[in-house]
Amino acid sequence: MNPPPEPVAAATPAAETLAATEFIDHESAEVRAFVRDAVPAAASPIEQAVALYYAVRDGIRYEVYGADLSREGLRASRVATGGSGMCMHKSVLYAAGLRSLGIPARLVLTDVRNHLASDRLKQLLGGDVFHQHALTSVHLEGRWVKATPVFNRTLCRLYRMAPLEFDGTADSHLHPFDEQGRRQMEFLRVHGEYDDLPYDWIIADLRAQHPGLFPDDSPRFAGGSLVRDAHDTRDAHNTQGAHNTREAHGTREAHGTAATA
Repeated sequence: MNPPPEPVAAATPAAETLAATEFIDHESAEVRAFVRDAVPAAASPIEQAVALYYAVRDGIRYEVYGADLSREGLRASRVATGGSGMCMHKSVLYAAGLRSLGIPARLVLTDVRNHLASDRLKQLLGGDVFHQHALTSVHLEGRWVKATPVFNRTLCRLYRMAPLEFDGTADSHLHPFDEQGRRQMEFLRVHGEYDDLPYDWIIADLRAQHPGLFPDDSPRFAGGSLVRDAHDTRDAHNTQGAHNTREAHGTREAHGTAATA
């Protein structure tokens, strides 16, 4: 596997952070239509970035299973009309929308540990570490801030996570704990920030680190449903809870009978 390309590290936005690229194709009619529907016309740059964040976060359904990782499938124009995608798809669309508004944006690639992944997803991943988790870096009011318009509100509710909010002034990239205070996500490594998706390296790394996600030679993840996983996990917990309650009740009855005897 080839090493990753040199990350972008400049503090001042360069022309490349506004450019149309193979994946961040913000000059396409599909991206421009998505932005037009999502962003108020007279808004400030921060208001535009925030409005677009929520349009991508909640308007594009997050789904790992069946994700199309072909070159075509990862273009912002395809994501805008497809209606679903994983972190890379949604971050690419957000970056494209920002650039179409004249707001500099870059892609951030990381490796994370997700403690609450479903059993099936952990099996496909080969553990609880996910490589090439993507988010977006946005240049607003003279500085870069991180934004993660990835996990939609409905999915967060099913997995009992608080959704990530974004106000355009502070980083929004950590899901450290769920609603019960259990650790949810850790960032293990930040690969860097990129002006476009380093496609060949990403796919090679994903195939090497998560071969179970690829059922064949096509660039598409194995099928399934995160929503169904959440319901299956909840049903299993409820069944186990009911079983434990019956066992406890039976133990109390046995103790009571012994005491009477």
